[in-house]
Amino acid sequence: MTPSSWQQVPHRRYNPLRRQWVLVSPHRTQRPWQGEVAKTEPNTAIHYDPSCYLCPGNTRADGHRNPKYDGVFIFDNDYAALLPDMPEVSDRNDVPHDDLLRAEPERGTCRVVCFHPDHDLTLARMLPVDIQRVVEAWTAQTAELGQQPEINYVQIFENRGAMMGASNPHPHCQVWAIEHIPDEPQAELIAQREYHSAHGSCLLCDYLKREVQLARRIVCENDAFVALVPFWAVWPFEAMVLARRHVGSLTEMDATQQSSFADILKQLTTRYDNLFETSFPYTMGLHQSPTDKQPHPEWHFHAHFYPPLLRSATVRKFMVGFEMLGMPQRDITPESAAERLRALSAIHYTLKS
Repeated sequence: MTPSSWQQVPHRRYNPLRRQWVLVSPHRTQRPWQGEVAKTEPNTAIHYDPSCYLCPGNTRADGHRNPKYDGVFIFDNDYAALLPDMPEVSDRNDVPHDDLLRAEPERGTCRVVCFHPDHDLTLARMLPVDIQRVVEAWTAQTAELGQQPEINYVQIFENRGAMMGASNPHPHCQVWAIEHIPDEPQAELIAQREYHSAHGSCLLCDYLKREVQLARRIVCENDAFVALVPFWAVWPFEAMVLARRHVGSLTEMDATQQSSFADILKQLTTRYDNLFETSFPYTMGLHQSPTDKQPHPEWHFHAHFYPPLLRSATVRKFMVGFEMLGMPQRDITPESAAERLRALSAIHYTLKS
C-alpha cells in the first residue's frame, strides 16, 4: 500500500458530546451498489389537500376541526405518546422495579406544530419570515411547557419525508415535553458537564472555535450560527447547527438571534434539497438545556440533522449489521460531505430557470 493521508485510510473518530466512536472507511465509497433503491416522493405541488388532517379547516381523525389558520397552528397531539394526567395504577406492587426489571410512570405533553397553511411547503421552500414565526412558536412552547413543575425536558423535532417515517407531508413538527430527561440529551448533558468541570469552559464553544479555525467542515454560517458536518458525524450528510454565542435555549435568545436561526435553517435545508435535487428527508431536533429548574452553565444550544440519503435521492444509508452490533460506520468522510454541501447554491433548485 502506498503512503496515504490518515483521512484516506480506515480510522475511527471520537465524539466527545456522546463519548462514543465512529468508524470511517473512505475506501468503501467506490464499492458498487446493488441494494435497495427507494422511490422518490412525487412533487405534486398540492397547496391544499382536502384529505389532509393538518390542512386549514379540515377535520382530524378524532373529530376536531382545524381553524382556517394563516400562520403557525399548534394543537395537542390527538394520539399522544405521553399523557399529562396519568391514570391510577390498580396494583402498584405489580410494577417491576428491581435491578433487572424496572418500570415507572412517565408524564408529559405532546403537541403538533404546523409550520404553514400551504400543504406543499417545507422549511427549504418557506420564506425566512415564515420560518422565523416557527422559531418564535418553538420558543413560546419551550417557555410554556418548560415552566410546568413536572416537565424536565422539552424536545422539539421534525421528521421530514416518508423515508423518515413522516405520516403526513404537510409542513409540521412535534414538541414532546417529558418528565425525565431522555437518553440522548442526558448523555450530552453528562459529557458537557464533565468537560465544563475539567476545563472550566464549554465543550461546544471550544469545539466551534476549532471548526471555525479549520474551516474544513463548515457548510454555511451567519452572524449568530454555524452549520457544519461534525468531525464525528455518523450519517453521510449529517449536520449540526451551533450558536456562536453561548446560550442554552431558544428562550435565552433575542429577536435578532432567533431571526438568524431561521436564516441558517433556510440555508442548510436549501442546500440539502439542492444536493440531489429532491425534497431532502431528515430527522431534525433541537437540543436545549433541561427545564429541571436547575442551572446548566455547561449546556450549549445546538440542533442535529440526520438525513438518510447516501449516494442519490434513491439510495439511502442503513444502520444495520456492524452498525447495530458493533459501532457506527460511514464511508463518505465528513470533510468531503461538508465540501459538497458548501459548494451548493443557497437558492432552491426549483426556482432556477
